[in-house]
Amino acid sequence: MRTLVVNSGEIAHMSHGDTTKPLIGEEMGDKDLNVYSKGLGILVEDGLILSIADSDELISEYASSWDRNSEKLGDMNIIDANGGAIVPGFVDSHTHLIWDGDRSNEMALRQRGLTYSDISKLGGGISKTVESTRSCSIEKLVELGVQRASSALRLGTTTMEAKSGYGLSTESEIKLLEATERVNQISACDIQATWLGAHDIPKNNDKEEYIEELIGKQLSMVVQQGIAKWADVFCEPGWFTVDDTIEIITASKKMGLESRIHADEFVDSGGLDIAVELGSISADHVAKSDDDSRARAHESGVMQTFLPGTQYVLGMDEFPPMKKCVENSWAFSIASDFNPNCNTISMPFVGSLATHRCGIDPITALAASTRNPSTTLKNNENINFGVISENNSASFNILHSKKVESWCQSPGMNPISKTVANGIIVKHN
Repeated sequence: MRTLVVNSGEIAHMSHGDTTKPLIGEEMGDKDLNVYSKGLGILVEDGLILSIADSDELISEYASSWDRNSEKLGDMNIIDANGGAIVPGFVDSHTHLIWDGDRSNEMALRQRGLTYSDISKLGGGISKTVESTRSCSIEKLVELGVQRASSALRLGTTTMEAKSGYGLSTESEIKLLEATERVNQISACDIQATWLGAHDIPKNNDKEEYIEELIGKQLSMVVQQGIAKWADVFCEPGWFTVDDTIEIITASKKMGLESRIHADEFVDSGGLDIAVELGSISADHVAKSDDDSRARAHESGVMQTFLPGTQYVLGMDEFPPMKKCVENSWAFSIASDFNPNCNTISMPFVGSLATHRCGIDPITALAASTRNPSTTLKNNENINFGVISENNSASFNILHSKKVESWCQSPGMNPISKTVANGIIVKHN
């Protein structure tokens, strides 16, 4: 099946240079390097972009008899973008997609001055979600996951990383990973799984005993199951220490799992440096890491992934130092951190926070939401996503506006008119 998109506005192709590597520094926001002028079209076949060329030329070659009031010509779909700008499908590289329960009451607790740690000690936080999730059937978890993935698609996300971590037992973590894979099979969104058994210490468990279970039992079953592509640890004082993280990730690496690490969310505990030492693909949150660690992460190829939605929902005044990363040419990405506490799966909203609160321009924020995170996920050999280029994945969004900058400039509203995910039209307003 072919799809032809014609009469586009600007196209943010984001394909400057070596697309297997992230954009950094001023190149992230350079419009001349990353954006085509209006008037082009995109020809798609079998999930790949075959051609990007002048609209009239593509119509003449592939759709000369097209009735412009129709969305079909034989078995070919035709989308008239009507001047709408086109951007790559968003790549959300840090989500907690599968869980059950409701923690909306925690807002009032935070307003009374309780910290994330305080709420956790009172039985809220992760442990409260674990309680609800453990008792939830896999069928219900899949249903919830499909609903959330559909919401993400409507908001332009075509590739997503999804963590387990709300089971905290071998049986429950395996169930969460299985649910994730089922959602991936149902959804047009490409969903890639991470094992986060080390998200918290289960209630009434000794930490050392739980780490022993993680390494001695849970890990081997996760690897045998074959769904998770990475291991992750919540490396933060009060949860898992640097030494705990080294032990768990080293064992995972020996079993063939690469790593992504939660690090330095609340304090600088050296988590980003540990990610460098362990060769992790990314270190996420990293709001409190120091500049020397950020430089080392960039030099070693560890992606800093900022999650500004977390600071937003926790009422923090200090947002991630994205502007400093641009100034120093340190690679970084942004992601939603969708979870029961940060309950948004909208990458346009995350982009809004990056521009309105962190001081980076919309095209830089787009690079951090598409191409850069794509370099930390798994893709087919010689096929990239997070960019719009020939012979690569046909995953992109058509915006209501003619300008690519509009993708993140309407918080609370959806800037997207249509989405194509791996060649499939998944949104058609």
